[in-house]
Amino acid sequence: MRDENKPVILCVEDEPDLLADIGAELAAAGYEPVLAADGLEALSILETTAPALILCDITMPRIGGYELLRSFRTRRPDLADVPFIFLTALGEREEMISAKVAGVDDYLVKPVDFDLMLASIDARLRQVARMRAKSDREMEDLRRAISALPDGDAAWSRATARALDLIALGVVLVDMDGRVVFANGVARAFSRDRDGLAVARAVEPDDPAAARALRAAISDAAAAARAGEDFRRGLPVGRGAGGQDMIAHVCSLSADRPAGADKPAVAIFLSDPGRRPQISGDRLAPLFGLTPAEAEIALLLTEGCRREEIAERLGISHTTVAFHMRNLFQKTDTNRQADLVAVILVGLGPILPDATGE
Repeated sequence: MRDENKPVILCVEDEPDLLADIGAELAAAGYEPVLAADGLEALSILETTAPALILCDITMPRIGGYELLRSFRTRRPDLADVPFIFLTALGEREEMISAKVAGVDDYLVKPVDFDLMLASIDARLRQVARMRAKSDREMEDLRRAISALPDGDAAWSRATARALDLIALGVVLVDMDGRVVFANGVARAFSRDRDGLAVARAVEPDDPAAARALRAAISDAAAAARAGEDFRRGLPVGRGAGGQDMIAHVCSLSADRPAGADKPAVAIFLSDPGRRPQISGDRLAPLFGLTPAEAEIALLLTEGCRREEIAERLGISHTTVAFHMRNLFQKTDTNRQADLVAVILVGLGPILPDATGE
C-alpha cells in the first residue's frame, strides 16, 4: 500500500544495487519510491501510476532513457508538468546539451551524489508546485468569470457567446443532466474523424475509457454544483492532432445559478496540444511584461520554431535570440522551452473580456 501523502518518485535504473540504493535514499528522504529495471517496465508502471517526478538512466536494455522520455510525453499528456531527470555516466557536455534539447528537465552524473540528487528533486518539485498554483488560479478566475456572466431564460446571450468565443480554449457548458447548453467556437471545431472527440448534445470521446471517465467527472461536478461545493478534475480525452490526447478540465459552476434544464452547471475546458491558437503580439506582451521583440520571439516559439529558425526569420543573430530567451525564461518563471510555450498558451487561455465587450 502506498502512502498518498508522500510524493511518488519513479526511478528507472538497470543496475540492481544502484536502484536499491536510490530507493532507500528516496524513502529515507520522505518520498515513495517506485522502482523499474528498464524503460519497458517503467512504461507499464506509468499506465496506472502518476509519479511526481521521474529519475531515469539513459543507457538501458529494451527501452532506453530517450525513448522512455518520448513515450512518456506522448502517452501521458496529463502529466506534462512532471519533471524528468536523467541519471547517467555520460557526463560530456554534448550529452548534456542533447538531453536538454530532447526535453529533459535536469541531468545528474554518476557516481551518484545522493545529496545533490535529493536537492535537485526538491527544487524541481517546488518549481512544479509554483506552476500548478499559477495554473489553478487562472482556471479559477476563468470559472468565476463564466459563473458571473449573464444568461437569459432560454439561452446564453449573444454577448456571452462572443466573449467565450474569444478564449483560446474549448469551452463547453452542460446542465445538471450532462446535456450541452453552450459550446464556443473552439469546442465546436473539434472533429470526431480528426480529433476523436465530438461536441453535440454531449461531449463524446470516441475512446470508450475516456468517455466513461469524462461522464463520471461531469456527473461528480454536477453533484458538487447542486450541493454548492467546489469541484475540479483534469483528465485526458480523445486523441488530438499529432497523436496526443486532449486535456479536459471539468469544473462545477457557481451554486448561485438557478438549477434546472438548459442552465449551465458544469464547465469543461478543452485544450489540444496539437493545436496552436492564433495569437497577436499585442495580446501576449501585457500578460508577461514582454517587449515587442520578446513577444515576437515567444510567438514563433509557440509555432514550433527552433532558435536558429527564429534568428533567420527575424534577421537577428543567435546571440540576440539567446539574450531574449533568457529574458523570456525569467519573466515566465521557466527554464525550459517546452515549459515556456506551455505557460504562454495557458496564460492566453483564461483571457475573458467583459460580457459587454468593453
